[in-house]
Amino acid sequence: MQTWREMRRFPLAVQLLLVNQLGVNTGFYLLIPYLATHLTENLGMSAAVVGVVLGLRNLSQQGLFIIGGSASDRLGARGVIIAGCALRTLGFALFALGDNLPVLLAASMLSGFAGALFNPAVRAYIAQEADERKAEAFALFNVFATTGALVGPLVGSALLLVDFRTSALTAAAIFALLTVAQALVLPARKVEPNKGTVLADWREVLRNRAFLAFALAMVGMFTLENQLYLLLPDGARQATGWDGAAGLVFLIGTVANLALQLRITRGLKERGDRAGWIAAGLGLMALAFLPPALAAGMSGPGTSGGPDGAADAALRAAPVLAGALLLYLGVMVVQPFVMELIPGFGRSELTGTYFGIFYVLSGIAAAVGNTVVGWAMDTGERSGAGWLPWLCCALFGLASALGVAWLRRLRSLPEPSKPAVPVKA
Repeated sequence: MQTWREMRRFPLAVQLLLVNQLGVNTGFYLLIPYLATHLTENLGMSAAVVGVVLGLRNLSQQGLFIIGGSASDRLGARGVIIAGCALRTLGFALFALGDNLPVLLAASMLSGFAGALFNPAVRAYIAQEADERKAEAFALFNVFATTGALVGPLVGSALLLVDFRTSALTAAAIFALLTVAQALVLPARKVEPNKGTVLADWREVLRNRAFLAFALAMVGMFTLENQLYLLLPDGARQATGWDGAAGLVFLIGTVANLALQLRITRGLKERGDRAGWIAAGLGLMALAFLPPALAAGMSGPGTSGGPDGAADAALRAAPVLAGALLLYLGVMVVQPFVMELIPGFGRSELTGTYFGIFYVLSGIAAAVGNTVVGWAMDTGERSGAGWLPWLCCALFGLASALGVAWLRRLRSLPEPSKPAVPVKA
């Protein structure tokens, strides 16, 4: 109830974009987690071809965020959001209707580019509409996004009982409805003409050393957040011997977000010092990986057999689920204030560009971080050092926390209404 009351205090545009994010994540997670299985088992494609299809989607999205951000600044966020949702409708429909490689590659590219358009544009629009209440708006955004990430796989697994095509068409229908709703309800904002070139905008952002230092310091946030879909679900499955245990990770996050996100953001905002809270939240995210690391270290090699009954499974899963809860709490502390700070690094006319470049850098960070964590998982499994990937993640988080604390000490991070001071050489 508190979530809905808080949501109604925002302008209609923000309310729509919050519901939009629930629909975006529901539609996305309804389809994408099951795409690889469809390509291999239903269409008989090799693992290499599946990697190309999935990799193209990720590259089209992460690599082109900067296009969506610049388009948002120059053309207006409303049109870019609508275009992005329309393109994802087409892309997901192609996944349902196509069974040959060219069509699937086109579907993958369209759905990825769609995300590159609407993701930075939505955040820029919210930042502009929410004004001094950006932190609360992005806290709600996190709640709706996390809820969609839980609902999507549940709906997708049910629809797969029919077939993959039904699941893909349902996801496309969700994005079609979102596109229509945005076209009818989302008000257009006046866009001031920009006399410079897009390349000049990019150069201005990339020359902002305070912003680049902050983006680099946030590598840990994106790497650890990605473990909600890689390391933690895998740890829950291994601890319990039950594939469904991965869903408990998302359930814990959704319940925690609904119950605590707004309270945490409001309480910390009243105490000021956004940068300090970001550093503390990153430290909490690092701490989240210590309970599973300790449990893996105490179990030692040669003790990885299945659990002996339900009680033993619950006992083994407890450190992983405790880690998941701590990680979600850390994200709840960090993410709204990070989203609030990004527009403060530069001119308001470049808000979309700042978000776009920030997410390009985050995509690179997540890819590198996941590669390192994947290596640690494989190495730990071969050597019997099950604690290795967990410790690796803890170190990522600690490094990011120290990086933000250093920038805070240099006073290089902006207050929500003040520009940043450039980092000294």
